[in-house]
Amino acid sequence: MIRTLARWSRNVFIRNRHLNATRVVAGSFAIIILVGALLLTLPVASRDGESAGFLTGLFTATSATCVTGLILVDTWSQWTLFGQAVILAMIQLGGLGFMTVITVVSFALHRRIGLSERLIMVSTLNLNDLDGVVRMVRHALIGTFSIEGIGALILATRFIPEFGWVRGIWYSIFHSISAFCNAGFDLLGGRFGPFSSVAGYSNSPLVLCTLAALIGIGGLGFFVWEDIITKRSWRRLSAYSKMVLLITAGLILLGTLFFFVEEFSNPATMGDMPVWQKALNALFQSVTLRTAGFDALGQGGLSESSKAMSVLLMLIGGSSGSTAGGLKTATVGVLLLALRSGLAGREQVTFRGRAIPFTRVLNAMTLALVVIFVFLTSAMVLSTVEGLPYLNCAFEIASAMATVGLTTGITPDLSPFSQGFLILLMYLGRVGILSFSIAFLTRGRSPAKIRYPEMNVMIG
Repeated sequence: MIRTLARWSRNVFIRNRHLNATRVVAGSFAIIILVGALLLTLPVASRDGESAGFLTGLFTATSATCVTGLILVDTWSQWTLFGQAVILAMIQLGGLGFMTVITVVSFALHRRIGLSERLIMVSTLNLNDLDGVVRMVRHALIGTFSIEGIGALILATRFIPEFGWVRGIWYSIFHSISAFCNAGFDLLGGRFGPFSSVAGYSNSPLVLCTLAALIGIGGLGFFVWEDIITKRSWRRLSAYSKMVLLITAGLILLGTLFFFVEEFSNPATMGDMPVWQKALNALFQSVTLRTAGFDALGQGGLSESSKAMSVLLMLIGGSSGSTAGGLKTATVGVLLLALRSGLAGREQVTFRGRAIPFTRVLNAMTLALVVIFVFLTSAMVLSTVEGLPYLNCAFEIASAMATVGLTTGITPDLSPFSQGFLILLMYLGRVGILSFSIAFLTRGRSPAKIRYPEMNVMIG
C-alpha cells in the first residue's frame, strides 16, 4: 500500500511534465494538509472520543504542515497520542517540504533521482546549478535527524526526571522536532495549563537555550549548512552565507536588546524576573519570533512597541531554503543594500566586492511589496470583521503569514470566517511565498523586442 501510494505520488507530482515546480510545491502541501485534517477529525485523535470537527482539524493540519504553530485547541488537552503523532509527522514533512518527500520516495523505491527531481531541488534550495544538489539534500536529511536527535537528548535530561521515561522521551522528541522545524507546537498544557507553551520554563536556561539553538539552526537554511560544513572557514564562505549569518546575528542581537529594555519593568512579562532571567527571556523572545512560535513571556502582555517590533521581526523571518517562513533574511539584506546604494548615489548594488544582479534586486522589491500589501490589507480585514484593535490583528496576521505561531490570545475566539482566513494566510505564507520565489528563479527572461523612449518621473 505504501509503495503504491509513493509510486503514485512520484508519477503525479514529479513525472508529470505538465506540472512545474510551483505546482509541485502547492500540490504536495495541499495533499499533506488534507490527509492530516481528515486524520485529525477521526474520533481516535481526540481525547474525549468525539471528532474535533473538520474546521479544527483543517486549521491544526494547516498550522502543522506550514510549521506555524497557531492553534484553536491546546495540543496536549485535545489530541491523543495518535493525534499528536499525526501533528508531529506533518511538522516534519512541512518543515523539510516536498524536497524530503521526493528524496524519501526515490530512496524507498530504490530509484535514481532523475533530472526533473533535481531541477525541483535546485529551485527549492535557490541554487544556480545541479552540481551536488543530491548530496546537499542527503546531507540536509542526515543533518536534520542528527540535530533533532541531539536536541531530544538534551531536553530529555530535564523532561525524563519531570515526566517519567515514556512521556519524557516523547516530549523530548516532539519539542525537538517542533523547535528545529520552527513549528512552535508544544505538549506542556497538561503541566502548566492549556495554551501555556513554554512559559513554565522561563527560568530554565537548559530548555530555552536548547530550543533557541534548534530554532536558530533550523532557520539558517540547508545551503548555509552545506557551506559551513564544506568550507569550515569564514573567509571561504560564500557571500550569501556571510550575508545570512551577519543579518541573522544582527537581528537576534537587536531584538534581544530591544525586548530587554522595553519589557524590563513590564509586570505582565519580565517585570518580576531577576536580571539574568530577563536577559534569557529577551534572547528567547528575539529568537522565537524568527518563525518558531514558542511563547515564554505571554504575547498578550507585551507593550504596544514590543508588539510592533515583534510584527517586524516576524515578517522578516528566517533564511531561504530553511524551515522558516517570512520574507527571508537575504531578501531583506538585498533591500538594505539597495537602500545603501541609492543613498550613496551608486547604480550598482554590491556586497563585499560582489555585485548583486538588478533582476535579484527587482525580485526582492517585488516580493517585499506583495507581502507588505497582503499583510496590511489582511490586518484591516481581520480588525474590521472582528472589531478588535488593529495592532493585535496585525500581530496575528504577521504570525500566520510568516508561519510563526505566536498569538496575543485572540485566535481561538475568532469567528469561523476569520479562522478560515488565517488558514489561507498560513498556506500562502508557507507555500505561496516559496512558490513565488521559485517562479522568479525558474522563469526565463527574454530580451525586450521593443525599446520604448524613456520618461522622467518626479520622485519624492
